[in-house]
Amino acid sequence: MRAGLRALLSPDKTIKVMSDSLNEEIEADVMIASASTVSVAGNDSAGILFLTDDQLNVEELKRSYRVWGVLPTEASAEELIAAIHALSQGLIVGTPTLLFESENEPVERGPLTERESEVLGLLAKGLANKQIAVALGISEHTVKFHVSSIYTKLNVTNRAEAVHEGLRGGWIAL
Repeated sequence: MRAGLRALLSPDKTIKVMSDSLNEEIEADVMIASASTVSVAGNDSAGILFLTDDQLNVEELKRSYRVWGVLPTEASAEELIAAIHALSQGLIVGTPTLLFESENEPVERGPLTERESEVLGLLAKGLANKQIAVALGISEHTVKFHVSSIYTKLNVTNRAEAVHEGLRGGWIAL
């Protein structure tokens, strides 16, 4: 599996494979491990990307790792590369089926209400306030109120920052 990962990642010149051994102490921004790996040596502040086809205990991951991600073992090279870049930026990554109990219901919303989480998810999809209003069956004024509340609760000033915080907190998935 390690040789295959090295081959999949080699086309991206911004990714440098430091080591393919978990027994070495290394300084890396992101580490990749099989979900069956019990302990990972190295920098505690590094993000870790687990490859598995089974849902992991998300709460345990939140407690154990600063930045983490979960992808299926059959993830494409593009998905792996995108995940590594996202993890290096401090984002939580993964497929909704591996991150959440169901695709429509996140495990935890963080500081947001259920409706604010819905609005944040639609913001992440790039929808404008009017489109969000139509999708949720509420007025555009109500959407603006929810967006303002999201900004306050996440301590951000724009949509991009709100989505970034939502992804980093693991409350939404793209």
